[in-house]
Amino acid sequence: MAAPNAITTAQLLRLIGTPECPVIVDISIDPDFAEDPFFIPGAFRHPHTDIPGLITLLDGRPSVVTCQQGIKLSQGLTAQLRVAGLRSEYLVGGNYAWRDHKGAPRVPASALPDPVDGTTLWVTRHRPRVDRIACPWLIRRFVDPTARFLYVSPAEVMGVADRFGATPFDIEGATLSHLGDKCTFDAMLDAFGLHTEALDRLAGVVRAADTDTHAAAPQAAGLLALSVGLSRQYRDDNAQLEAGLAIYDALYRWARDGADEVHGTPGGPL
Repeated sequence: MAAPNAITTAQLLRLIGTPECPVIVDISIDPDFAEDPFFIPGAFRHPHTDIPGLITLLDGRPSVVTCQQGIKLSQGLTAQLRVAGLRSEYLVGGNYAWRDHKGAPRVPASALPDPVDGTTLWVTRHRPRVDRIACPWLIRRFVDPTARFLYVSPAEVMGVADRFGATPFDIEGATLSHLGDKCTFDAMLDAFGLHTEALDRLAGVVRAADTDTHAAAPQAAGLLALSVGLSRQYRDDNAQLEAGLAIYDALYRWARDGADEVHGTPGGPL
C-alpha cells in the first residue's frame, strides 16, 4: 500500500502544467544532481539541510519533494514539512522514476537562465498578442512558476536584457525567437525539452495563430480573436498576461484531454 504522503510519477504528471500543481522541490545532493542534471518541469533545487528556509519559501503552499531515488532524503524532509503543518508528499522513486517514465519531460539544467533576485527574469516586446503570452504561460507552468516578465519597447529589449540580466525572447537577435516557419513557443519547447503530445498539439495552434496560417489549425482563428480582444481590453501588459494565462490553461487541458471531443445540438446530429 502506498504511503499517505506519497505521490507517483503518473499522478504528478497529471498536475504539472495546471494551476493546481504543487511546488516541486528537488533536494538531490550535488554529486547526484551532477550525474543527471535535469529537472522535473517547474522544480527548483533546495538543500535538504535548510528546512526553515524551505518552510519560508513554501509559504503554506502544498509541495512535492524529490531526490534521486525517493528514499531517505525526500521521505525524511516530507515528514519534517508535515510535522510543521504543511501539506507535502514525496515522489515515489524520485528523479529516477520520473526519468524512466514514458512521456515525462525533463528540463535540462543547462537550458535555464541564471536567476535574478531569486527568480528567472525575461524581457520581450510590449503589447503582446499570441507568442508573448503563450511563452510566459509555458515558462510559468513548466519551467519557473515564479518567473517575472518585462514588456518594453521593441528597440530596447536587448539593451534591457543586457542591463538587468534578463533573458530576451520573441525578438530578432534572441536565441529564443522565430526560426523559419516556427515561432518562439516552438523554440522554447526545443530548448527546455518539453515536447509532449499535448504541448506539441498546443504548439500547432499557437504557431498557426501567431504566423497567420490558420488553415494549419482550426482553433487558431479563435485564439487570435481572443488574443486581440485581450490586448484591447488591457492597457497594462502584465495585467493582460495574468488574464491570458487562463486561456492557455484551458487550451492545454483541451490539448491534453479533450482534443477528440465534439459538440452538437442535444438530441440532434453532431
